[in-house]
Amino acid sequence: MYFSFIIPVYNRPDEIDELLNSLLHQSYKDNFEVVVVEDGSKITCKDIVNKYVNNINLSYYFKQNSGPGDSRNYGMNVAKGDYFIILDSDCILPENYLIEVDKYLNDNYVDCFGGPDAAHQSFSDVQKAINQTMTSVLTTGGIRGASEKLGKFQPRSFNMGLSKEAFLASGGFGKIHPGEDPDLSIRLWKMNFKTALIPNAYVFHKRRIDWEKFYKQVNKFGKARPILNKRYPEYNKITYWFPALFIIGLIGSVLLLFLGIKITLFLYIGYFFALFVESLLATKSLKISFLTIISTFIQFFGYGAGFLWSYFLLNIKKEDPQRAMPEMFFK
Repeated sequence: MYFSFIIPVYNRPDEIDELLNSLLHQSYKDNFEVVVVEDGSKITCKDIVNKYVNNINLSYYFKQNSGPGDSRNYGMNVAKGDYFIILDSDCILPENYLIEVDKYLNDNYVDCFGGPDAAHQSFSDVQKAINQTMTSVLTTGGIRGASEKLGKFQPRSFNMGLSKEAFLASGGFGKIHPGEDPDLSIRLWKMNFKTALIPNAYVFHKRRIDWEKFYKQVNKFGKARPILNKRYPEYNKITYWFPALFIIGLIGSVLLLFLGIKITLFLYIGYFFALFVESLLATKSLKISFLTIISTFIQFFGYGAGFLWSYFLLNIKKEDPQRAMPEMFFK
């Protein structure tokens, strides 16, 4: 297979520098190409890209801003490969990344794969705590880490592979954002394409660098899920309600204290203690473990609030998703 890396970027030249440097040091010996798509950035990465053009088979395209999904589609349309690997610009690849992908696809070919993410040693403590929250079995069930035990795996577009055949058949990513990656996965399933997790094809994913940005990100994740549930009701799961129910239960347990009922709050304290211990074992850091509790609360509250608001608009008020939440769609 000839691989094409597709990297949309928007106002993040420093991030793309680290990613391209990690691509330069891949242990994979065969040729591959890198396609960088500048999505209407005001701060472009063209000068950064020019540093690498003599060392990597690299092409750069500038287009008007139309969102990451459309930019990925643009990149796949101009790419020369027969298998595309889509990355977010805030990722760094370990040296053996492409070797692991190639090995898996040769042994267990699928037309769409996803890989887990991890925290690089250079990340800030907040970034490491957010990564722990987003990949923990106690928070997401490990579905963004290295587990696919909760059902059919939905690859995430920060680290995702897609065959040219599957891209042409599906038309690629839709206009919803976030949520464009599970939307694509479901459409691929409906066309009988298979998806899979490649556990060893992990990336170092920086994510958002502060609490406010992280809250906004997970809040939009929460808003996206009822839209997808409405679009594909056969793939709706009760687990999508868990963050919202968690926050409702936490508020309820505090109110129950006024009635002298303490057991529910103790259950929450026990959960956060287990989360702290898991983080401590994984990170070997007391500070990161405390920060993980904060990031988990932000994740559940942000996602849960977004989910409930979206559910109310779509299922109670019966509003059209694009009219009710235009911030969730690119034109």
